[in-house]
Amino acid sequence: MKNVRYIMLLFVAALLFVRCDNSFEDINKNIDDPISVPSSMIIGTIVRDAVNELYSTFNGSEIGETWSQHISLIQYNDPERYKPRVTSMDGVWNRLYTCASNANQMYSLALVEGNKTNQGVALLLKAYCFSILTDLYGDIPFNEALKGPSDGNFTPVYDSQEKVYEGLLSMIEESIVLLKDGSGEIDGSMDILYSGNKSRWLKFAYSFKFRALMRISQKKDVSASLQALIDSKELFSSNDEEAKVVFLSVSPEANPIFENVVAGARNEFKMAATFIDALKSTDDPRLTIMAQEAKNGGYVGKPSGYEESPLPNFGYDDVSPIGKKYLEPTAPGYFLSYSELLFLQAEAAKRGLIAGGDERAKSYYELAIMNSLTENGVALSYNKFIAHPKVSYQSANALELIGTQKWIVLFCQGFESWTEWRRTGFPVLTPAAQGYINVIPSRLKYESTEVSVNGINYKAAIKRQGPDELNTKIWWMK
Repeated sequence: MKNVRYIMLLFVAALLFVRCDNSFEDINKNIDDPISVPSSMIIGTIVRDAVNELYSTFNGSEIGETWSQHISLIQYNDPERYKPRVTSMDGVWNRLYTCASNANQMYSLALVEGNKTNQGVALLLKAYCFSILTDLYGDIPFNEALKGPSDGNFTPVYDSQEKVYEGLLSMIEESIVLLKDGSGEIDGSMDILYSGNKSRWLKFAYSFKFRALMRISQKKDVSASLQALIDSKELFSSNDEEAKVVFLSVSPEANPIFENVVAGARNEFKMAATFIDALKSTDDPRLTIMAQEAKNGGYVGKPSGYEESPLPNFGYDDVSPIGKKYLEPTAPGYFLSYSELLFLQAEAAKRGLIAGGDERAKSYYELAIMNSLTENGVALSYNKFIAHPKVSYQSANALELIGTQKWIVLFCQGFESWTEWRRTGFPVLTPAAQGYINVIPSRLKYESTEVSVNGINYKAAIKRQGPDELNTKIWWMK
């Protein structure tokens, strides 16, 4: 009897052991530790990192805004005099390549998921990052970029800017095909640009392609492609569709300009005389929105680029601060605005790149101005403003009018305002009075370690493009 009991106990124990062992992994599985990251989860990281870099006061304000003469620095004005921080130029390079790499990862995850919509979003964001990189630096690693971890290539070849644009335009085209397919969903809670709205991502792709084509329109015949975009009826048609990040009201998720100028009490950033004078010369109703009165009275801008700082009579209390609307924590960060697109369409029509000529150009131009005045809360002044002799559309100087009004609309969009000024030359700007170089810069210098870690390809790039200096013109400027 004892032997029977013993055998039965061994049998039960063995059975329990097997059952416990078979269910051990299920019981101990961490449900908060997913096997793979959903592709949608990466959208917010890419968008937030890119917009924070572009809107950083060390980048968009100290470089883009002072070089396009929207903003002037009261005291620490080396960047305004064309001596930017090396850490700023390095940071933009590294951060945007990181964003492009994250977009690569998002694409790979979406491919595994069979989510063509997110594949399209990933390609579009990747193309956007590369467009900013090449517009800022010129020739850059492109075809061999982002491959280091997968194939051991940590010294990528620099591609010519012409080749980069060919490649990123192909990316945009592929993203459009994928987004039009429509299979797969975007998690709206992860999408801080469009909250999961596929149709708006598609409109961003079409509109961004229009801007990219206009960027190279003085080097390539892009008229057929531009007209096809017009005919598609898929371009932005309202502010609701434009690509912008609406920041939150508290740090660290607030607009970087607010975080530095207001929360960080950096009163260094004031209005430039060039910009204030331009607004005053046309009785522009946006003056009181884009600028505040100086503490000592009046709307006053500081002349750009003097070595002495503070410049006598242009101290902290003498010069107008940036307007309160543009210093709000929730002020949007733009990837591409509807107003900018309208001005690009106006230019395209005037130059004969799309159909319509002066009549169509005038329509786009006036709609862009009306849209900007509405955004700034001064739409009631439209009729008076549009009739001003320096604003009213005239065929003879239409490109200058379009370029100047676009320059105003791009206020506080530092890199984009500088880039569009480099492309069009409007308005005519005088270089900094006492700059380290005697011209407004044409590009940023390459990341400072490239000469040592990727020296052969770096040297080949500067041999083709020109010296690694701020005044070397990039391909679409030449």
